[in-house]
Amino acid sequence: MGIIRVAEICDYENSPWRTEFWRGRDYEDRAERIALARMLPRRGARVCEIGAGFGRLADFYLDYDRVILLDYAVSMLRQAREHLLGDPRLAPHAARFVFVAADLYNLPLADNALDTALTVRVLHHVADLPRAFGEIARVVRPQGIYLTEFANKRHAKAVLRYVLTRRPPNPFTREPYEFVKLNFDFHPRYLAENLRAANFVVRERRAVSLFRIAALKRIVPANFLAALERWLQVPLAGLDLSPSIFLRTQSVKPGAPAISAALWRCPACGALDLPETATGLVCPSCGKTYPIVDSIIDFKSQM
Repeated sequence: MGIIRVAEICDYENSPWRTEFWRGRDYEDRAERIALARMLPRRGARVCEIGAGFGRLADFYLDYDRVILLDYAVSMLRQAREHLLGDPRLAPHAARFVFVAADLYNLPLADNALDTALTVRVLHHVADLPRAFGEIARVVRPQGIYLTEFANKRHAKAVLRYVLTRRPPNPFTREPYEFVKLNFDFHPRYLAENLRAANFVVRERRAVSLFRIAALKRIVPANFLAALERWLQVPLAGLDLSPSIFLRTQSVKPGAPAISAALWRCPACGALDLPETATGLVCPSCGKTYPIVDSIIDFKSQM
């Protein structure tokens, strides 16, 4: 039997991501929201944001019947729950949100469980992209939507730097560039090839964070940069020169475009319909219990 390679996971447990990383990035947040507002289906039965972090984008999902915020870091999900309950716009919708700690490479979701899946600021931490796309393809129903964002290897500054100096990395080669451990830039064609292999077809693309230049952000207000970006994301998308690229893809895998009645799938044995008890979700097949603590279902732990 062959050896199964286990991909290393980037774990943000107890990181200051919310307070440290997003300081001074108001423009980037606005730019990403412009893209999401145009590309994300606004309603459906189930949506799952994979790598949801502290719930920054939770307000986009309020018209879905069931919203799954999934992250590997339990601490991030605690922040997401606090964010949801503390925001008067979001709190009335809290009953439809589910917080899930799980592994992207082994999602605890049934086949065809979702109308829509998202990964925003996630792929740049994914070491095994084909495996990740395969899992996402499994849980998105036929004709469902997968909306993703990736860090572009051949963005304008990288191309200019390489043309002038010829120093690596070469932005034109297909292979991912790991500039820091578990931080990857991807060539657009590499992304497209792997999406096609997972039966996802790109329906729309946007160039995002076009003005991500520190000196520019210091002198030009974020709202002005965002206003410019609103007009340029679509016209410049085909050039693949922005540091971030958003893709709206559609599943073209065979089958009826129906969502599965089952939501959960045991990560250990693959059984469906995990009933909830006082302690957690229990697998009827292998007997494993996945605890629910602070309203977070922890599929990384077992009881």
